[in-house]
Amino acid sequence: MPEASRTVVRPCRPEEYAEYFEMISDAFGGELDEASCAWIVRQMGAERVLAAFVAESSGGPETMAGVTGAFPTTLTVPGGEVSTTALAGVGVRPTHRRRGVLTAMLRTQLDDERRRGIRTAILWASEPGIYGRFGFGVATWRGVIDVEPSRARFRDAAPPQGRTRFVDADEALRIFPPIYDRIRVREPGFLARNAEWWGYKLLDDLPRRRPNGRLFRVVHELGGEPVGYAVYRLQVPFDDDGLPDGRLDVIDAQAVTPAATRELWEYLFGIDLMERVRAYRIAPDHPLLLALADPRRLRTSLRDGIWLRLLDLPGALSARGYAAEGSLVLDVADDFFADQAGRWRLVVRQGDARVERTTDAPDLALDVEALGMAYLGGTAFGALARAGRVREQSPGAAARADALFHTPHAPSCADDF
Repeated sequence: MPEASRTVVRPCRPEEYAEYFEMISDAFGGELDEASCAWIVRQMGAERVLAAFVAESSGGPETMAGVTGAFPTTLTVPGGEVSTTALAGVGVRPTHRRRGVLTAMLRTQLDDERRRGIRTAILWASEPGIYGRFGFGVATWRGVIDVEPSRARFRDAAPPQGRTRFVDADEALRIFPPIYDRIRVREPGFLARNAEWWGYKLLDDLPRRRPNGRLFRVVHELGGEPVGYAVYRLQVPFDDDGLPDGRLDVIDAQAVTPAATRELWEYLFGIDLMERVRAYRIAPDHPLLLALADPRRLRTSLRDGIWLRLLDLPGALSARGYAAEGSLVLDVADDFFADQAGRWRLVVRQGDARVERTTDAPDLALDVEALGMAYLGGTAFGALARAGRVREQSPGAAARADALFHTPHAPSCADDF
C-alpha cells in the first residue's frame, strides 16, 4: 500500500448512496431498484450505511473502496434474546483488495455497535474463510433439501386435521407474524421481524423477483386458528415432450405444532406439476428428516448458517439460559477486542447466570470464534475440543460445558439478509 494512502470509514451521505448500491450490485450480482435501496436505508438507519474511502495522496480525491451495512434486530438465544446487528452487503472494490479496507470497515462498524450496547453481531458469509479472523464463528447450520415430491412419502398415514388456504399480502401481514413470533421465542437463531421486513423480504411479489417464479402465500388453520404458513415461488416449464417440469422454492414455512408442520409439508409436496421442491434454510434436525419413509429422497446437504461474534462477552453469556447449574472458567483469546480477552468465570445458579473476571485457573481455553460457535448450542464444546478448537485445562471440562450450554434442538436462522 502506498505510504500516502489513507482509509476513512464513515456513514455515506445521501448523495453517495447511488455509488454505495452500485458497489453492492457489482459485488453480488443483480441490480437493486430504487424501492429496494430506500428500504435498505430505512431498515439499517443512515448511521449504519458505511463506506470506506481511500485517498491515494494527501489532499487527493477519495475513492469509495468498500461498503458495509448492518440491520439492528433481536436474536433469540436459549432461554431469552439478545440485541444483535446483522451485517450485510460487505464488499471491497477489486482494485483495493489486500489493503486493509475490510479490516478498517469492520473495526469501525463493530466498535460503533459496541458503543450502542449491542451484544452480538451476525452475518451470512459469502466467503466463510474471511470472517474467522474477525472473531465470527459458525453459530447455526442449515439444511438444504431438493426432493422429488412424488417420492416424499411420510412413513405413516395421518388423517388431515386442518386446512390450507391462499391469502394475499395484506392478510398474510396480519396472520403470519403472530405465528412466527410464537415460534421465534423458542427457536435459538431466529430474528425479530418488523412489518417492513415481512413485506419486503417475504410477502411482496416485486417485479425483479418474478423471474424466479410466481409468489404464493398460504396459511394452515386448525379449527379456524392459524397454526402455520408457507411462502413459496413456483415455475411450471414443460419439456420438449410436453411433460411438466415444475420447480417449487420454499422461502419460509413455519408451524407451531408437529401436526401442523407435517400437514404444511404434505401440502407443499402435493402441489401438481412439480418435479422438484427445494428449501434452503431448514433446521439441521428438521422433523422431515425423521418423518419420511425414505429420508434419502430429500437429498439433504448441510451448510454453514449464520456466523456470530460476541461484542459484549459477559452480557451475551449472562443473557442466555442454561440447561444445568455449575461453574466454568473460560480463558478466551480475542485479538480484535483485547478488553474481552482473558479469563471469565460463568456461574449458573437457580436459573440465573453471572459472568465475571477471574484469575482462577481455567477449565477451557478457546478463542472468541469458537465461543461464538458454541453460544447458541449449535456446536458442542466436546466437538470443538476434538477438532482442536478448544483445549481442556481441567478433566471433563468440555462435558461440563456441554451440560451447561445444551439445547433441546439445533439452532437455525430462517432469514437471509
